Amino acid sequence: MTYVLGLNAFHADAAACLVKDGNLVAAVEEERFRRIKHWGGFPSEAIKYCLAEAGIGLAEIEHVAVNSDNRANRWRKLAYVLTSGVSPSYVLSRLRQRGERADVAGNLARSLPGESFRGTVHAVEHHLCHLASAFLVSPHDKAVAVSVDGFGDFSSAAWGLGEGGTLSVDGRVYFPHSLGVFYEAMTQFIGFPHYGDEYKVMGLAPYGEPRLVDAMKRIVRLERDGTFALDLRYFRHASGEGANYQVKDGIPSGGQLWSDGLVDLLGPARDPAAPLEDRHRDIARSAQVTYENAFFNLLEAVHRRYGVDALVLAGGCAYNSVANGKVLERSPFRKLYVQSAGGDAGGAIGAAFAIWHKLGGTGAKRRFVMDHAYWGPSATPDQIASAIDERRADFDAAGCTIERIADEATLCRRTAQAISEGKVIGWFQGRLEWGPRALGNRSILGDPRRADMKDILNLKIKRRESFRPFAPSILREAVPAWFETDDDVPFMMQVFRIRAEKRKEIPAVTHVDGTGRLQTVTWAGNPRYARLIEAFHALTGVPMVLNTSFNENEPVVCRPEEAIDCFLRTRMDVLVLGDTLIAR
Repeated sequence: MTYVLGLNAFHADAAACLVKDGNLVAAVEEERFRRIKHWGGFPSEAIKYCLAEAGIGLAEIEHVAVNSDNRANRWRKLAYVLTSGVSPSYVLSRLRQRGERADVAGNLARSLPGESFRGTVHAVEHHLCHLASAFLVSPHDKAVAVSVDGFGDFSSAAWGLGEGGTLSVDGRVYFPHSLGVFYEAMTQFIGFPHYGDEYKVMGLAPYGEPRLVDAMKRIVRLERDGTFALDLRYFRHASGEGANYQVKDGIPSGGQLWSDGLVDLLGPARDPAAPLEDRHRDIARSAQVTYENAFFNLLEAVHRRYGVDALVLAGGCAYNSVANGKVLERSPFRKLYVQSAGGDAGGAIGAAFAIWHKLGGTGAKRRFVMDHAYWGPSATPDQIASAIDERRADFDAAGCTIERIADEATLCRRTAQAISEGKVIGWFQGRLEWGPRALGNRSILGDPRRADMKDILNLKIKRRESFRPFAPSILREAVPAWFETDDDVPFMMQVFRIRAEKRKEIPAVTHVDGTGRLQTVTWAGNPRYARLIEAFHALTGVPMVLNTSFNENEPVVCRPEEAIDCFLRTRMDVLVLGDTLIAR
């Protein structure tokens, strides 16, 4: 019996996973315990959960795999430092940070006092981890693997071929050129300053016109071999002054990436407090188009190289669900797999499975396929009951009724009825989702038929920008009737066009451009969620519900106590905790 503990440590979205004999046992981001979005640092609480889920101690871990290797691309790093004019103090600061991060055994000892670690620590190059996180858990025996990111171990993109249990890395794009940096710089320029705000640009883009695409061709140059290069006159990261990425008290942040040259090209940057104007919407649309042009240029090149029709994607840019949704239309690939944590958290899984296969693993055959995202903590009926009892006075003060409904069909039918009446539902079931998307276990649900549902959700709970869309969870068999593309999207990582004749029926989940970021739900993957959607279908004729994450400007809720807190401090109408239905 072999256990491999995979880690994303000392970086945003710190996370841990546990692999036992080539099968995933548990995976969770540290933010779910710390309650700070994108928490960075050493994922001690996530590690404790993984060990507890497996019922083992640290002494039984033979291998720890970390998704970063300071030795990777060392000669390119040295050459860049010697020729770029980066300040010695910046280099020393980075080296000092990396030294602290490298002490995995010491961090384990400090985080788990009394536990004993006698295993081996493996440093795995960042983009190899991304590629492994996509291919080595995918359903494909042979696929092209592509990673597109900000930066990791001095590269921003990598690609190769996966076959059986092996994975090659055949090409890279190196620092300082990066599509992730381009998109983040444009995100900052439009006035979204926080780490991870890129999804706001995606949501805003359909409201603009691609008037600035020609201007942005000066910023990102595309090559026939699929690579890309940034014009560094428009960026600050190459000298170190704009690459001041740091994690302080668990909160990741970075410096301004764009230079004054971008102002000369596109006009003044937006102050985050200023209102959005048409010009900002046009910048967002043009940035999305520019990213897609570079992305599909790369996909065309790797398809020419390998001639394989299956593609797996990872890296932070794999969260660009709008581009992902066009892969089957705009590239020669016919199959696509993007696992639920494509970004740096997912590197923990990539590191663990890369080491498992390097150690011998299952040879040419791969047994494990990640076909669902439910790898985090769950709550027992007794834990749910205890959490409810502790807040009984608060429930009484809020005029709530509390009812346990043991029959699943009745529970789902009652919940579906409440959704159909326009009520907002907190839905807490089973194990927590792995990755940033709520996929039916820690979700807030609403009626997709109501044109005012977006406003209701924002008024009662979310308070987020009006241009950001909400997503549909749809029964897998119903996809062809409602969407123009028919494919599996279990992790909500692709945006498809909704059929024109159906858009008026589901306005709450139809974006301004007629698209929806869908999640396909199967009875095998999540039977209770499928039963709920089927009950809603029976009531309304619509085989989907609106699904957004169970949170209020915080990480997705993990424990029943957090779900109860969110319910009580917002204007949510119904909370379903396991078999218990609580209604205001």
